[in-house]
Amino acid sequence: MTTTSAAVPSTAGKKFNLNFKDFGIVFGLAAIMLFLTLNTGTFLTGRNFINLFDQAAVVGLLAAAATLCIISGVFDLSSTATLAVSAISGVMITQHFGVAAGFFGALLVGALLGSVTGLIVVSTKVNSFIGTLAVSIIYRGLAIVITGGAIVAPLPHQLPSFQTWTWPSLLGLTAGSVLMLAMTVVLGIVLWRTTFGRRIYAVGGNQEAARLSGIRTGSIHVAVFAISGLCSAMAGMILASRAGSAQPAMAIGIELTAIAAVVIGGTSILGGQGAMWRAFVGVMILTVISNGFNLLHWDTTYQQVVTGVLILVAVAADGLFFRKSAR
Repeated sequence: MTTTSAAVPSTAGKKFNLNFKDFGIVFGLAAIMLFLTLNTGTFLTGRNFINLFDQAAVVGLLAAAATLCIISGVFDLSSTATLAVSAISGVMITQHFGVAAGFFGALLVGALLGSVTGLIVVSTKVNSFIGTLAVSIIYRGLAIVITGGAIVAPLPHQLPSFQTWTWPSLLGLTAGSVLMLAMTVVLGIVLWRTTFGRRIYAVGGNQEAARLSGIRTGSIHVAVFAISGLCSAMAGMILASRAGSAQPAMAIGIELTAIAAVVIGGTSILGGQGAMWRAFVGVMILTVISNGFNLLHWDTTYQQVVTGVLILVAVAADGLFFRKSAR
């Protein structure tokens, strides 16, 4: 009996289809940008757009990784704890072996921690939400143990080179922004055009059918967690580069913002559906809203209310579309 066709959705990674849901998030972003353009004199400027991408860099990297995880049917709440340990490791390696070694060392640590997280979730078969929450606490504790609770920084003469991710590069964008855009494109191509991407969709759509068709579902989950760790390390080095230091408490709570961006962008929390570009649009929606509150001098307290409403609407719409497709 052949079950392969049941495991891989016909649209998974094969066609770039647009539907009402897609147009909705794009038009939503366009509407917010139009409103800010008409009501401020500084939104539609090159300097502000550079700032927008710079503000989106860290969340964008975490959201790109979260997209892979959610499409495959898992959540990673350990991403910012991995970010902290990776950044701290990168700074410590920088102190002894130089800036380049520190950056690549951080990437290695991030990928390793992500793989460990994946192995824990897969081997224990614990719900990924609970499992990664527990791992997050462990990694935060590890960060405190490594540093003794202190802030770590590169040596004074290393600082200018260490802050390379804050330097202007392509079209005036900071190197960190360019890294985020490049990873979004690369991971988007992986999802859209590769066998690995199709397997991510298959596992998230129906894990048991994917397993029966010969896909190693555990390996897929470990792989997406490893990629999440890699992206977390990149985000951590960008943050450390901005601050000139790293510490155990860095980026607390940003993983929830990244997941919110993915959901607002239209990726299904039920798994098996979504796209990288949707996550990017979700990130930009949250970033533009934050930027708009600052430009309009509105009370940022209400920004959380707006974000919460957007998440609720996105989740409700996801449930509505799921029920319609199930009929």
